[in-house]
Amino acid sequence: MIHTVSTTPFDDQKPGTSGLRKKVKVFEQSNYLENFVQAIFDSIDGVNGKTLVLGGDGRYYNTTAIQTIAKMASANGCSKLIIGKNGLLSTPAASHLIRKFKTDGGIILSASHNPAGPDEDFGIKYNISNGGPAPEKITDRIFDISKSISEYKISEAGNIDLSTTGNIQLDEMQVQIIDPVTDYAKLMQELFDFEAIQQLFANDFKMTFDAMHAITGPYATTILEGMLKAPAGTVINGTPLQDFGKGHPDPNLVYAKELVDIMWGDNAPDFGAASDGDGDRNMILGNAFFVTPSDSLAVMAANATDIKGYKNGITGVARSMPTSQASDQVAERLNINSYETPTGWKFFGNLLDADKVTLCGEESFGTGSNHVREKDGLWAVLFWLNLLAVKQDSVKNIVENHWQSYGRNYYSRHDYEGLESDLANTFMNELEAMQNGLVGQQLAGQTVSYADNFSYNDEVDGSTSSRQGLRFGFENGSRVVFRLSGTGTVGATLRIYFERYETDPAKLNLDTQEVLSDLIALVEEMIDLKKRSGRDGPTVIT
Repeated sequence: MIHTVSTTPFDDQKPGTSGLRKKVKVFEQSNYLENFVQAIFDSIDGVNGKTLVLGGDGRYYNTTAIQTIAKMASANGCSKLIIGKNGLLSTPAASHLIRKFKTDGGIILSASHNPAGPDEDFGIKYNISNGGPAPEKITDRIFDISKSISEYKISEAGNIDLSTTGNIQLDEMQVQIIDPVTDYAKLMQELFDFEAIQQLFANDFKMTFDAMHAITGPYATTILEGMLKAPAGTVINGTPLQDFGKGHPDPNLVYAKELVDIMWGDNAPDFGAASDGDGDRNMILGNAFFVTPSDSLAVMAANATDIKGYKNGITGVARSMPTSQASDQVAERLNINSYETPTGWKFFGNLLDADKVTLCGEESFGTGSNHVREKDGLWAVLFWLNLLAVKQDSVKNIVENHWQSYGRNYYSRHDYEGLESDLANTFMNELEAMQNGLVGQQLAGQTVSYADNFSYNDEVDGSTSSRQGLRFGFENGSRVVFRLSGTGTVGATLRIYFERYETDPAKLNLDTQEVLSDLIALVEEMIDLKKRSGRDGPTVIT
């Protein structure tokens, strides 16, 4: 039986770069989740007769939300739902299922790399039929509808059994519960040379993969320890927990401390990697060696033809604006397309669909390709494993050889997390005001070549996305970029990006923070950041 429930709008349901993220207690408010789900359905002209994929990263509130969404889908006339067993689906796996089964779209439940638990974060986003995040025209419509919604529809049926694969009915709607790993694993087998990687492990190659008690655990265990025959114990923290083991599932040098200690410890493995809460981010490490996400993208682009699924070459590479320009150097030499987009994976979708690019990346530990329309953490790890099997060399040597060939983009991101929103906005307003008339002037002994608030014109659909981050560029190729992050749920996160390009072979192995020290000092001079924020320094440096 369908029940139509009267409701009143909430004023805070504007999706960010990756959907709507709030504290669990916000989502637990009466009608909060239901309002947003109905707004999603209404924004795509309803789901009557449509097929959707549904799943999430297993965090607290995941299964509760899935039961609600399933009942609402049924009440709104949805024809079929494809749901991961126990409600689990990594974000890239969900994107693959949307594409493989040609569904009308999907709903992914995740707050990505944010902490989980009753007092932590939850998130929900809609992905369109190409498997990618909804573009701004849809997310804007969702928000507009959420501000005036007056009712939603929900079935009064009981909960569905998520624990067993197979087909069941929810009222008139078919529900298919599938193994969350199987289809994704088959796709990876098509893209990478599993026999070569198996031989790598057979030759006593050692690896540690940290799943951070998040969604990638079952995927990594099946593929690495099962299909690729890596030794048992290669995957650590492999069981998804509702609170991610009370950790912060962000695969960087700060939050993946256990893995970092292993890779810089005695008898360290040859290769280390980690993924995040929903499986779309990655960190790549060698023995006592960190590969920046920007360099990882560039190395992938430069060596793509060594990889089974990309042996015929790539059409281009795209990066988010704050990501270092390392991949630009590769694209120029290979004479392929190169694009700079705003932050947010949805901006890569049109370029991928139009076959203008094959590889994409963001400095926030995300890389991916045209195999799905999301960034993909485990895919990146397998790419590196395949490359290591082909090169028969260390991670460190592969990256340093790349620098010798293409030059090095010294690069670092400084995050100031949990700032008061008013203060963070004040910083951004002051910095933007400084940009007026700055071109041609001197800052930190360097001539400013451009100073703007980045705007992106999508050459595929003609849309424009403005005010995407403040850029200060210098004639020697150095940059400083400022952005407010859209992925947090408390206060504001100010992200500052520093970059300097170096081609002198004698200067390619210096300390990154020392190379960038004059740019770092410049920022402090510009806005007196430490004193006004009350911070001794950034929360996280990557």
